[in-house]
Amino acid sequence: MAFEVTPLPYPDTVLAPAVSAETLSYHHGKHHKAYVDKTNAAIEGTDHADKSLEEIIAAARGSDQGLFNNSAQSWNHGFYWNSMAGEETSASDELKSMIESAFGSVDALKEKLQERGAGHFASGWVWLAEKGGKLSIEETHDGDTLADKDGVNPLLVIDLWEHAYYLDHQNARPAYLKALTTEKLNWGFASENLARGKTWTYS
Repeated sequence: MAFEVTPLPYPDTVLAPAVSAETLSYHHGKHHKAYVDKTNAAIEGTDHADKSLEEIIAAARGSDQGLFNNSAQSWNHGFYWNSMAGEETSASDELKSMIESAFGSVDALKEKLQERGAGHFASGWVWLAEKGGKLSIEETHDGDTLADKDGVNPLLVIDLWEHAYYLDHQNARPAYLKALTTEKLNWGFASENLARGKTWTYS
């Protein structure tokens, strides 16, 4: 089956000043689309053609770097769009309790995400994830993903590639991270992912 670019779940203006409409037009409309188009071209007429994106990622890891990069980046971007919201949503009681246990408070978690994201070398992703009933912050480099990692349930992700923030913040990644984590994270999406386990699928 041919994959499509995940629709934005909000108007393209509501993430400013963290992420502007101009950035979204390039990031969503060009970067994400390019990953999806390359994935579709690579699987056409192959045994992967009828697989889910998650199955393609798992099959390509370690065996077909080009397909892995494009399929994983397609998945990561779909997850990223849903990890943000026009206005900050509320965490469920379960998620809030786990955040307080692991980090002390939601504000402390935001600071830790900012710190880990700012300290991440070069391109990649910083994730809030659940492992073994506990929350952790994970990092993946370049196009790597948690989509096919056993025992890890991704809850939220933040894109650390420069094209995610350069038009709005130039090379000041910390400014982007602060603006995004302060009021644009979708805790409702994270709560849903925690409640249902690792079942989010690209569509």
